[in-house]
Amino acid sequence: MSLNDSTSVRDYDILVIGSGAAGLTLALKTADFARVAVISKGQLSQGATYWAQGGIAAVLDDDDSIDAHIADTLVAGAGLCHRDMVSHVVENSSECVKWLVEQGVPFTTVDPHDAKIAAARAPLQPDNLAPLHLTQEGGHSHRRIIHATDATGRAVFETLAAKARLHRNIELIENCVAIDLITYSKLGLPENRCAGAYVFNAQTGNVDVYKARFVVLATGGASKAYLFTSNPDGATGDGIAMAWRAGCRVANMEFNQFHPTCLYHPHAKSFLITEALRGEGAWLELPDGTRFMTRFDERGELAPRDIVARAIDHEMKRLGCDCVFLNITHKPADFIKEHFPTIYSNCLKFGIDIARDRIPVVPAAHYTCGGVVVDKHSRTDLPNLYAIGETSFTGLHGANRMASNSLLECFVLAFSASEDIREKFASTPLAEHIPAWDDSKVTRSAEEIIVAHNWDELRRFMWAYVGIVRKNERLQRARRRIQLLEQETADYYKHYIVSKDLLELRNLVLVSRLIVDSAIARKESRGLHYSVDYPDTLAQAQDTVLTPVNAIVGA
Repeated sequence: MSLNDSTSVRDYDILVIGSGAAGLTLALKTADFARVAVISKGQLSQGATYWAQGGIAAVLDDDDSIDAHIADTLVAGAGLCHRDMVSHVVENSSECVKWLVEQGVPFTTVDPHDAKIAAARAPLQPDNLAPLHLTQEGGHSHRRIIHATDATGRAVFETLAAKARLHRNIELIENCVAIDLITYSKLGLPENRCAGAYVFNAQTGNVDVYKARFVVLATGGASKAYLFTSNPDGATGDGIAMAWRAGCRVANMEFNQFHPTCLYHPHAKSFLITEALRGEGAWLELPDGTRFMTRFDERGELAPRDIVARAIDHEMKRLGCDCVFLNITHKPADFIKEHFPTIYSNCLKFGIDIARDRIPVVPAAHYTCGGVVVDKHSRTDLPNLYAIGETSFTGLHGANRMASNSLLECFVLAFSASEDIREKFASTPLAEHIPAWDDSKVTRSAEEIIVAHNWDELRRFMWAYVGIVRKNERLQRARRRIQLLEQETADYYKHYIVSKDLLELRNLVLVSRLIVDSAIARKESRGLHYSVDYPDTLAQAQDTVLTPVNAIVGA
């Protein structure tokens, strides 16, 4: 008898896996014509969007231009950005901002009669809305970052989640983990396409069938592959792994962005110190108070993230120190508290008054620039499967994501995907029959500790061998260890009933292999990938595209 005899079959028009900015935006943009399920493997707010501090890059100011934003993105991407995608995203930035304002996101604004307006460079006012305050971040040549003080992600998430909760065609489902995609090929049907997913309900212990005309992967990145990360617990590469197992290509997985400034404190875990502090004049110092960034880049603290993170890593290793320091104490206390209330209050909990004290910081894994290969409509290689946000590889970020372009990408590509789904909706039926999940040949494990041990081992050697600075010998060492972990995890998965921890480990081990394989394949240093064996940058920039053995025909 199956251990899972309470399995249910749930029918939706669109299944969105992930509840961050990308997933909620797509749900809201499609719910007027479709029944949408949004599943989150924890609480809805568990994703990276909720914790995003900085903001959203958009061209809204008279002094700025589409061309300038495109040029800045191309420079930051170190030659690997796809210009057509960069143009597509930037050109649609103002439309997305207007939509977000209309949804009620409480962005920070400026008083048009205030004398400080000149410093803020008030942007154009869409439909006579209050002018939004703009700040500047690394890599940007203009102030173009709209924000909600220093808690932009939370403001965006709470606004969109509230809208979604009120919509009669959207069902928000928590504590459910997608296991694998269901495809026509797996069902033995012709014209392969995505038909839904098997989903583990962490509360009931059952694995349910979710049938859908369209499936959207919006599960975020894979920064939890590393020991130190700014990301929440959910960043385990689930969507990337599921798409790979379903036959989709992935690209540029070697480009893992390490945010330069994560709070260094034994009890702070993964608290990010937003780049906007440096945009407003904070500078980096060594323990003795010496500034150092201008020795690495003429832009100093406003250099792109890969340069700043590598500079900090270099200085920490050179001096043998545990951290460096971010200093904004030269700014008025009222300015600091007004612009960075979240950071101020959180640091104060750890005894750090950022108006008087320097902030101890270290780099931490932050963003996955590669992902599932998609086009301008977020379509993957598998028909009716879409990937948006950090799960996807669009070509926007190239070899290094520029600050605050990622949230923008979520909205623009969610808009594009929703329009594509709208056009195909009437001609796309649900799959008629999908078999229930079969767990009749597995048992409950008495060795869950194996999952915890393997998880810890993976994150530690990924940090040590596949971090900010890489070397062939270390990468090969990591590959050998991953091969063993993959074998052990596959064996465990085959014999025992699933759990949330096991499913996340299974995905993270696979994605870690894709990261290592991509890093080994790149015989140069470019952007976020720096190799001591290949310190030079090749004249011709090429994406690292990996193709699974079960690749979709025609991909």
